[in-house]
Amino acid sequence: MDASLRRFVTAADAVRVQSPWTLEEWMCREDIVQNEHLLLVRANMDPHRSHPFHTHPTREEIIYIISGKAEQWIGDKHQILNPGEMVFIPKGEVHGTYNPHDEPLVFLAILSPANAEEPAVVDVSTQEPWASKRNGFPPVT
Repeated sequence: MDASLRRFVTAADAVRVQSPWTLEEWMCREDIVQNEHLLLVRANMDPHRSHPFHTHPTREEIIYIISGKAEQWIGDKHQILNPGEMVFIPKGEVHGTYNPHDEPLVFLAILSPANAEEPAVVDVSTQEPWASKRNGFPPVT
């Protein structure tokens, strides 16, 4: 179906992409539902994996936990997020999502605007202070 006409998106319509961090199930992006403001991806993170410290210089983000538990960092602060909980991440704020647990983590990431300037993601996980921020925490890959 033409993305400019689609309003309903089923699980079968999702565009699945294996990223370095998660199995992504894109439900809202330009090729699925044409819009200027929203991206929506369901992320499936295996146990002991992570999307290490990074930033979205041109987008704000909401991460909403569906199942599992996330060790969620935003700047110097971290918190365990459980199902039904979320974090708001302003543009340019360094953050990371970690799953040091034995069960899979499933979450929604909602980003805006959809048509933001590049770069979409900037990895800062090898830069200090981020490279050593999780010292003493359970290891992840």
